[in-house]
Amino acid sequence: MKNFHVAIIGGGVIGSAIAWELSKYKVNTVVFEMGSDVASGMTKANSGVIHSGINSATDSLKARFCVEGNKMLQSLSKQLGFPLKMVGKYVIAKNEEETKELERLIKIGEDNEVPGLEIKDGSEVKRKEPNVPCYKALWVPTAGIMQPYEFTIALAENAAINNVNFLLETKVKNIQKKGDNFLIKTNKGEFQSQIIVNAAGLNCGEIVSMLEEPDFNVYPCRGEYLVLDKNYSNLINSMIYPVPPKELGVLGVHITPTIEGNILLGPSAEFIDDAEEKRTTKEMMKTLFNEAKEIIPTLPEKAVINAYSGIRCKLASPKEGGWADYRIEESKQTPGLINLLGIESPGLTGAPAIAKEITRMISKSIELKTKTDFKTRKIIKKRFAEMTAKEQSDLIKKDERYGRIVCRCEHITEAEIIQALSNPIGAQTLSSVKYRCRAGMGRCQGGFCTQHIVRIMEEQFKIDVNKMKLKSPDSNLFDGRTR
Repeated sequence: MKNFHVAIIGGGVIGSAIAWELSKYKVNTVVFEMGSDVASGMTKANSGVIHSGINSATDSLKARFCVEGNKMLQSLSKQLGFPLKMVGKYVIAKNEEETKELERLIKIGEDNEVPGLEIKDGSEVKRKEPNVPCYKALWVPTAGIMQPYEFTIALAENAAINNVNFLLETKVKNIQKKGDNFLIKTNKGEFQSQIIVNAAGLNCGEIVSMLEEPDFNVYPCRGEYLVLDKNYSNLINSMIYPVPPKELGVLGVHITPTIEGNILLGPSAEFIDDAEEKRTTKEMMKTLFNEAKEIIPTLPEKAVINAYSGIRCKLASPKEGGWADYRIEESKQTPGLINLLGIESPGLTGAPAIAKEITRMISKSIELKTKTDFKTRKIIKKRFAEMTAKEQSDLIKKDERYGRIVCRCEHITEAEIIQALSNPIGAQTLSSVKYRCRAGMGRCQGGFCTQHIVRIMEEQFKIDVNKMKLKSPDSNLFDGRTR
C-alpha cells in the first residue's frame, strides 16, 4: 500500500491546478484520474474563455475566484508556456430594452472590481466587428481565450516533473476513514492518504457518498458546440455574446475565436439525466447555427467542420433557475475530506485562485515546507510550422524526423508526434497526441494522419495495436485484425 499526504481525485483543470500548487511544497501528492489523460472530462469541452467577473453575483465564490484567477493567468501563461490572448468581449444588445441588461452587467462588474467596462454604440462596435450588427454593446477588455486542455496539460506536466504522482485510468471505487487517514480502494490497488481533495467534477457526489450522505444533488447540463474552419477566422476579432437568457444560469449561445484560428458556436444548455450522455444532435446543431446567425447574419453554413459537447456540473435544477454558487469546503462530518462541488463556468478562469485556496486549507492540517529544487518548464513549445525556414532547416539537420510531415492540415512533424507521446504523465492515446500538438485537429479531422500516428505508436513506442486507445480506457481504436 502506498501512502500519501494528499490524494486529489480528478485530473481536470481544478485537480491539476491544485497538484501544480502543491508541487511547490515538500508534500507527497497523488492524482487519481479515471480517464486516459488529464482534461478528459468537463475541462476539455468548454469555450476556453477567460472570464472577467461580470456575470457572477457579487460576494459569491464564483465572482471572487474568477476575478482573482483572471489576474493570475497572464503571468502563469509566461511561466508555463500555454498561449492565451486577451481579445476582449462584446455583449451585444439588439434594442433599448436589452441595453438595460447591459447596464445591470456593468453594475455587477464594477462591484466585482472588473476594470475598463464600457457601453459602446453599435456604430463603434461595427468599426471593430464589421460582421456584427447591434444597437449597443458592453465592451469587456479583460476577457480572453485559451485552450483549456493546453492549460491543464501545462499544469499537470509541471506538477509531474516536480514529483506529483499522476495515476491515469485509475477509478476510485471506495473510501474508508481509518483513524487519521483515508483508505482509498481503486481498480489499480489500495492507497492511503491523510487528506482527500474531491475534485471529481460531475462525480463529486459519488465520492462524497462513499463517506457520508451528500446534502446536495448534481444536475448535469449538456452544452453542444459547432467548430468552424480556420478559413473563416476573420468573421470576428473578439468574443461576441448575446444578452444572457434569464433562465438556466447560462450565458447563451456565443461566438468565440480560439487560439488556433477556429471559431466556436455555442454552447446550448440542456439538462439531462445521464452525465455520460455527450452526444451531439442534428436538431441542436441546427439551433446553434440559427442562433449564431442572428448575431452574424453572413455566417456561412459550409464553415462548420465539427461538433462536440460537454457537460456542466450544476447544483441547481432548472426549476431553481440553474444558478448556484460553488461549494468549496472541508466536510464537517469527515475531517480531512475537502470537497469542490458545482465547479462549472467560470471554473477554468478561477482554477489557479481555487488551487491557492485549497493549498491554504491543506496547510491547516499539514505543514507545507517550500521546496528548494522546484522547477518549471514551458510545456507548449514553438511549433515547427511557426518557425522560420532557417530554424526548420537547422532542426532537420539535427533530427531528420522534423522533415517528415505527419499531419498535413496542421503541418505537424513526426518529431512533434514523438514529443507528444513522450509526456511526463504517460498519456499515450490518440487524443493525447491531438491535444499536445494538434495532429488531427485540422479540416480532415485526422483522416490522413491517424494511420501514421498509429504506426509511430506501434513501431517507436511498442504499443500493441489491439490496446491503442482513442481517448478513454474503453475506446479501443481497433477491434481486431481483418487478415
